[in-house]
Amino acid sequence: SNASLVYSFLYKLSCHISGWYLCVIIQDNFVVVYELLDELMDFGFPQTTDSKILQEYITQEGAKLEVAKSKVPTTVTNAVSWRSEGIKYKKNEVFIDVIESINVLVNANGSVMSSDIVGSIKLKTMLSGMPELRLGLNDRVLFALTGRDKGKTVAMEDVKFHQCVRLSRFESDRTISFIPPDGESELMSYRINTHVKPLIWIESVIEKFSHSRVEIMVKAKGQFKKQSVANNVEVRVPVPSDADSPKFKTSTGHAKYVPEKNLVVWTIKSFPGGKEYLMRAHFGLPSVENDEMEGKPPITVNFEIPYFTVSGIQVRYMKIIEKSGYQALPWVRYITQSGDYQLRTNA
Repeated sequence: SNASLVYSFLYKLSCHISGWYLCVIIQDNFVVVYELLDELMDFGFPQTTDSKILQEYITQEGAKLEVAKSKVPTTVTNAVSWRSEGIKYKKNEVFIDVIESINVLVNANGSVMSSDIVGSIKLKTMLSGMPELRLGLNDRVLFALTGRDKGKTVAMEDVKFHQCVRLSRFESDRTISFIPPDGESELMSYRINTHVKPLIWIESVIEKFSHSRVEIMVKAKGQFKKQSVANNVEVRVPVPSDADSPKFKTSTGHAKYVPEKNLVVWTIKSFPGGKEYLMRAHFGLPSVENDEMEGKPPITVNFEIPYFTVSGIQVRYMKIIEKSGYQALPWVRYITQSGDYQLRTNA
């Protein structure tokens, strides 16, 4: 057997069972699970695994069996199994989201130990008929093949495409050509192995006084361009498990103590680039000394920066070709998010 086929099928199966079909437990949805297995595989061979197509004829609603009117979606036997025919929209549009997550690990000395960027391109397609789309990126390999040397390029690794993309075309000339699924889908994902400086730099100082109280000072600085703004920033600072009587003072945002997780969560709704903010926390401690903070977890940061990408990836063009010749509008949005964003600091 093809090992990758087996793993791919099991992954699809787990997505369907834990995703949009079941919300309680398998026992309460046994009939739906049975129908899923019956349609996903036939005589040991995977057949229909696309969730949008399965939803057309496997539902959790009651239905009266009428043999004369029963009809299997044509997409089951079509070469394009991820899109139904006859789709119509009054206004034809494609929304493209380029989303990048930054993974950064910083040690106590302020040095970046590891960093990379994990990205994905997601589509929301509202197009009539069976259109063919061609997407162009500032791909370094493409620019090398065409002899271009102007502008910033990116070198993508671990590229993974939706099944709609013509892989042979991409391998030959790096063109991303496809007939898109209707509605929302992830067109591709990629990874960029590069040095990334922390977009929000954190410094902290922890002081203990006579084993009776502890004061924590945290400074956050935006290390991205001033024109950009980070939204919904959360700085999670670990504290001793036996701390009590919290008191906070912040230059912006608000801080709260989460005792069940031994954390102080400092929330800043809007964090412009280049700005610097301060948070001070005061806790009482029991008289018995506790060395738990010696092995404390790192500070973690969550944020989202719209209209900004660290890698510099760009959608250069989106061509939409359909036999009826209608005009369609592509819309592009860039978003940078925090992934595994950890900063170890000196106590």
